[in-house]
Amino acid sequence: MKVSQDAKGQSEAKIEKFLTFTLGDEEYGVEILKVREIIGLMDITPVPHTPEFIKGVINLRGKVIPVVDLRLKFGLAPKEYDEKTCIIVVEINTSSGPMLMGIVVDSVSEVLNIPTSDIESTPQFGTQVDTRFILGMAKAKDRVKILLDIDKVLTQEEIGVVNQAAEQNVF
Repeated sequence: MKVSQDAKGQSEAKIEKFLTFTLGDEEYGVEILKVREIIGLMDITPVPHTPEFIKGVINLRGKVIPVVDLRLKFGLAPKEYDEKTCIIVVEINTSSGPMLMGIVVDSVSEVLNIPTSDIESTPQFGTQVDTRFILGMAKAKDRVKILLDIDKVLTQEEIGVVNQAAEQNVF
């Protein structure tokens, strides 16, 4: 935990900001600095021969952006999109540099200020469960939020597929 001194010499915990959203009954958070914008659901052009969780690409003000359905990526049951469903446009760091990507979520909740002291390490679930994309668990408003390391949600191979899908679809 990073602790700084205020003007009176007292310690204060560092605060991190997270945009929180829901997928099913679970609440997740992503670092606000990774979020570029939140948009309503729009037409997504499907891309053939991609994994099911890659929904396709969108044209956002002339930029082709790949869209991933986090529900499907995390192995949750598919759900009909509704008026609360939205796309969070995030910037992820890849081996070839920064890249914009849309993530479909059930609904966006709020921006939370979470002290680093309230963020716990990812629990160990054994070797069968992949937790490398989980930044930590935060206790906020009597609920546990799963904080994502959005840069690690997709593997390098999946990022390659997403990049290829975006490059092939020029509107």
